[in-house]
Amino acid sequence: MGKGYILVRLFKFKDALPNTKGKLIITNAEDGEIVYEKDDAFDISGRSEFIEVITPEKKLSQQPYEEGVIPYGIYNIDILPENFEEVIIDGVSVFEDITSIQNVEIGEEEENNGLPKKIIIPPEQLVLNAKRDKQVGSMVQPLVLERPYIPEFIVVHLGPPSSAAENVTVGFVDYIKNVASSEIYPTWPEESLKANIYCQISFALNRIYTEWYRNKGYSFQITNSTAYDQYFIKGRNIFDNISKIVDEIFSEYIITIGNKTPFFAQYCNGTTVKCDGLSQWGTVDLANAGMKALGIVQYYFGYDKTLVRATMIEGIPESYPGTPLRLNDENNNVKVIQKQLNRISKNFPAIPKIPYENGKFDKITEDAVKVFQKVFNLTQDGIVGRATWYRISSIYVGVKRLAELDQEPEIDGENPPPDSGGEYPGYLLKYGSRGEKVKEVQNYLSVISKSYNIPSIKADGIFGQMTKDTVIVFQRLFGLSPDGVVGLNTWNKIYEIYKGSKKSNVEEQIYSADYPGYVLKENLYGDDVRWVQTYLNAISEFYKEIPKIKVDGIFKKKTKNAVINFQNTFGLNADGKIGVNDWKKLISVYNSLDGGQNINKSDILYDYPGFDLELGDQDGYVTVFQKYVNVLAKNNYISSQIEENGVFDKRTENSVKELQEKFGLKVTGVVDKITWDKTSSLYEILYTGKGSKRNRK
Repeated sequence: MGKGYILVRLFKFKDALPNTKGKLIITNAEDGEIVYEKDDAFDISGRSEFIEVITPEKKLSQQPYEEGVIPYGIYNIDILPENFEEVIIDGVSVFEDITSIQNVEIGEEEENNGLPKKIIIPPEQLVLNAKRDKQVGSMVQPLVLERPYIPEFIVVHLGPPSSAAENVTVGFVDYIKNVASSEIYPTWPEESLKANIYCQISFALNRIYTEWYRNKGYSFQITNSTAYDQYFIKGRNIFDNISKIVDEIFSEYIITIGNKTPFFAQYCNGTTVKCDGLSQWGTVDLANAGMKALGIVQYYFGYDKTLVRATMIEGIPESYPGTPLRLNDENNNVKVIQKQLNRISKNFPAIPKIPYENGKFDKITEDAVKVFQKVFNLTQDGIVGRATWYRISSIYVGVKRLAELDQEPEIDGENPPPDSGGEYPGYLLKYGSRGEKVKEVQNYLSVISKSYNIPSIKADGIFGQMTKDTVIVFQRLFGLSPDGVVGLNTWNKIYEIYKGSKKSNVEEQIYSADYPGYVLKENLYGDDVRWVQTYLNAISEFYKEIPKIKVDGIFKKKTKNAVINFQNTFGLNADGKIGVNDWKKLISVYNSLDGGQNINKSDILYDYPGFDLELGDQDGYVTVFQKYVNVLAKNNYISSQIEENGVFDKRTENSVKELQEKFGLKVTGVVDKITWDKTSSLYEILYTGKGSKRNRK
């Protein structure tokens, strides 16, 4: 006999909010013996411990199925979460040396009339010997297909096409992990697993992009019937090693050279069931003989087949930069990861906070990455490669959507209590100070950070280094002496800005001009949809062919029609969806409505901020000046562009010196008033033609 492992993950909302309290019971399905029982079974990330269980020997799953022999252990799981419905899962499969991960999403007790939620997992596909005699597909390239991207979701019909069965919407990556865990055994060689997973990805993408079922009048995109499609089991466990492989390669698929359409990659077990495509058991022999995954694919489908990687992943705000991020790296991509990890850590507090989102991959950032990788079952190397990048992005999007649904967990200090009227305490608050007045000013700064470029801090009543740094950034931003001490003048300015920020947050919804990173379309909901509706209504005041719509954050038919009218009006593809080009046009038209303003006019023409910028500074004015520098560089006024990261580093200083030399000014590397004015004036001429500058509010 061998040993395998079970890991149970418990969450309340689509992997975005863990549930940490519940009892866990695991029994052997063969004899009913309880092998594990624990009352407080889940940690702060909603994970159980790794539970060791008995399994058949690995070699039984590395050769074709023998009648009457099940090559894996079968266990039943009973979860009793505190204040939520009981969940019973029967049929969890466990292989030797493999961790079976059972993800469980729980609902309120009343959702199921107080009865347990029951999931029954049928046997693995290779045990069933299911027929695959009705698999027909298309390699015709759809007219609408420019280049396939990886969809965020796929709609699966839980039965043959014409059956009256449930349709479920599943994350595409989760779907592939489920299919791979259902179709093949995790004990197979890695190259064999990859070859099979490439086929599963390509098969699914072919169904989506040829609209195979939609063209037949069905509302789903694929079925879980092996006779027609691929084996998908709602609610089943997945395997740790398969999950990691899918995280690495989910954006790769098979094509025929010269045809953009994902290849209809048919497959069968190759022993009891034969087909014209790939033999699942045959891939094991080829991999054991040393053949790589692509070679296995070409062996079965021909040498005109190759692998391509989708460049766009739907629902992901930032694409993978192309190279891994690791300790001592310093760039804007690191800053993106730091921001996302800090947001995720509010829901998963085991992930340590990164004090400075400054783009420097330091030891604290590495530690945060490692904990994230542990929580979400990735290789714990502290390096942000492709798999970790996209997993961080996916969880970040999930927790942001959760917040939009008002399901956000309460975090101490995140939402400040009513202020005390802004009365100055009568003494200096500085590094080392403690108490309620420190907590009060921290609350004010936290609110201000939502509207201004200053760090967000936790209101813990302790004036530490982070609070001091935040005060310094605030003081620089508002023309105060940057000493990091909250005296009377700094206190009054903080309270003044706080009251203004709080008022604007209450009275006026602030909309973002940043593209959300995924296609907005019918049946989606949230703040991104609300922004689109708001922009469209403003535009409709000037373009009567665009109808007024309700701003409710739900992308329904009327919103789609308004989008189509907008697209027709401005010469866009009228598909009723908001992609990146539609978003850019929407924003540019919206911005042009302000008093006949030229939509090409720059929005960063600011007066001198009232203080010099120099090496080591970090705030929004540095970013503005860096933007000026880059426009001048593009017009050959200076030698090279610099990173627009808000950090006054050595390269920024060198660019300032080069400009000062060009302007005939004293070369100091410090942006004083005359340097700022000359640079912004030249920028204005180059970018917009002469116009009036505006003060920053």
